[in-house]
Amino acid sequence: MGSRARAAGLREFQERVALERGVRFRSLFLLIMGILLAVAATDVLLGVVGALRETRSRPLTVAERARYVEQDVARRWYAWPADAVFPPQIEYIGLSRVRQYAKRVGIAPEASCSSVVDAPVGSVLRQFGCRTMLRATYVDQTSSFVVTVGVAVLADEETRVRTAGQLPVDDRVGVRPVAFPGTVTESFGAAQRQRTGWVGAGPYIIFTTAGYSDGRTREAIPRGEIPHSELWPTAQSIAGHIGRGLSAPPDIPRCTQGNVC
Repeated sequence: MGSRARAAGLREFQERVALERGVRFRSLFLLIMGILLAVAATDVLLGVVGALRETRSRPLTVAERARYVEQDVARRWYAWPADAVFPPQIEYIGLSRVRQYAKRVGIAPEASCSSVVDAPVGSVLRQFGCRTMLRATYVDQTSSFVVTVGVAVLADEETRVRTAGQLPVDDRVGVRPVAFPGTVTESFGAAQRQRTGWVGAGPYIIFTTAGYSDGRTREAIPRGEIPHSELWPTAQSIAGHIGRGLSAPPDIPRCTQGNVC
């Protein structure tokens, strides 16, 4: 009888110890899980706060404003319609400060840079990774002068500056003329070029080549006689207008989500 009571007491004691141990383990498990859940909840909360900070509208920084301008200007050659890159009509100032208008005759298909310029220019453009060339031909208000404009697209303004620094200083080479059959430009070819040049604007080099619509060649101009005094200023005015349009600073939003912060 006494041994049974002792055995029962021992079992009761062991069960109580096991129960207490289980309770301790359960409490410890719950504590650990609570800590893990609290850490996870904190991470989620911090993530949500960070996301809200990132996505809410705020004023653009100076660096972001500069990047916005750079990206906007760099994409204009393909994002703008053709009439925006090469306006149908361009105003320029002629002799006696008279306001005149050059008219666009046609736009050539997009071409690789080196395929539509003279070899000395093409090698430089190839070296600096010129992306493409856009071209159009204009005539002055009297249809006496023909001007082909070529827009060379470089990676960025820094690359354009380095490229321009390596271009040959020779007014006999540059972009090749683009003639359009059935127009006053149809006889404007390489031999008819009187002068070539270029101007830089943002990531673009604006090439020009100018001559007469009557087909006279450069060699046909007697030695000592210079081309018409209005020929080259007209070409420069056209190139300058196109360059200013392509590189003009855009309207910059004040904030990351428009003009409301």
